[in-house]
Amino acid sequence: MGRSSALAVSLATAAVLAVGGLTTSPAADSERGATNAAPAAAARSAAATASGHWVNTWTSMPQPTEPGNMPPAPFTQPGKVLADSTLRQTVHVSTGGSRLRLRLRFSNAFGGADLPLTAVSVALPADGRAGTGAVQPGTTRKVTFGGRASTVVPVGAQAVSDPLDLGLRPGSNLTVTLYLADGQASDAVTSHPGSRTTSYMTSGNHVDDPDLGGAATTAHWYFLSGVEVLSKPAGAAAVVVGDSLTDGRGSTTDGNDRWPDRLLARLHARPETSGVAVLNQAAGGNRVLNDGLGPNASARFDRDVLAQSGVGWLILFEGVNDIGTADATEAAQRKVAEDLIAAYGQLVVRAHAQGILVYGATLTPFGGNSGYDDPDGHREAARQTVNRWIRTSGRFDTVLDFDRAVRDPERPRRLREAWDTGDHLHLNPAGYQALADAVPVRLFGPRRPAPDVGLR
Repeated sequence: MGRSSALAVSLATAAVLAVGGLTTSPAADSERGATNAAPAAAARSAAATASGHWVNTWTSMPQPTEPGNMPPAPFTQPGKVLADSTLRQTVHVSTGGSRLRLRLRFSNAFGGADLPLTAVSVALPADGRAGTGAVQPGTTRKVTFGGRASTVVPVGAQAVSDPLDLGLRPGSNLTVTLYLADGQASDAVTSHPGSRTTSYMTSGNHVDDPDLGGAATTAHWYFLSGVEVLSKPAGAAAVVVGDSLTDGRGSTTDGNDRWPDRLLARLHARPETSGVAVLNQAAGGNRVLNDGLGPNASARFDRDVLAQSGVGWLILFEGVNDIGTADATEAAQRKVAEDLIAAYGQLVVRAHAQGILVYGATLTPFGGNSGYDDPDGHREAARQTVNRWIRTSGRFDTVLDFDRAVRDPERPRRLREAWDTGDHLHLNPAGYQALADAVPVRLFGPRRPAPDVGLR
């Protein structure tokens, strides 16, 4: 069997396992109980498997929450978070449909206690906007878990909701609202601080309220880590592993103009790639080799890439924080470059073993950055060593030359001035558009080549 066929079989097998959890409608399950719903669930599972498979349409990398990123007062108390509180969040999905089945994933990966979710709903946000506290009337749907309205997510675990029906346009926004009657009894919670999207919090149960406009706000996501849709058989996702340059530092709050968002728009402008999802699994301060803000890319790879639904491609764009935080000496920078190259090779092997194509992106300039650029140029030398290997090693299925796309032609150690946020490391929305434009969309077509799984 060819590798492309093997990938299709692998995705189909994953779909059989994933769809096996389908239930009847939430209302029916609530009345009859989850046990009585099993025969109907099996029938729906078989029908769904024949028509498609589950693909993540949105993700956020789960992270431990630092004190400064906890929910604002009074929603954080000593030893308890979000007690008797409603949390409303919006997310920007990749793929959708006029009538599709979706399900949610909630993470307690870094929680210090069980996470009890009392009630959950989804809806379409008012005017389709990101970061709004209002929803479109008549679009609210209750979310269930095994036919129950509530669930408890154990420490270190995740919970997957029952599928539900909701029309959702590709590239649109979705509102998810949670109510926690008891809150989470811990000072350690799971979140994604770099949401660049406004979330709303208010006391009491307001899961079904049409507007939380007067609620407290914060620009973080909590607990929600994924949204899946039942996709056509050819549907697949591209996962991006990265740091703050992918998480979107310098992008517009509630603007969804990170470079993966811009890449999604380019993909969906072509019929051949309109079914591709783009999953952002990046975090500010993240590193490949050592933990930073969140676990390192090597440690989180199974959870954030291999365990995601329907993955066909991986874009690896990370390493600048490893170089920037290593000592600015020739020996230290030589070692970090060697270690990065070895780690990249490991990630390629692990992805290829699952039939996932890996596209390596060169590291972008940081010349002039007060924290990373050293006067003797040792860190720049490490960046050039790493980029040379990415371009010439042949280990990646394709190379995306992000360095070339955004560097200043006259001063190649620096970003183009027009795209520099001012810290000489991060890009503004125009710069992120340039990164997205540097990705050939043909790489995500339906006839993708088999990954190179040789022993190089």
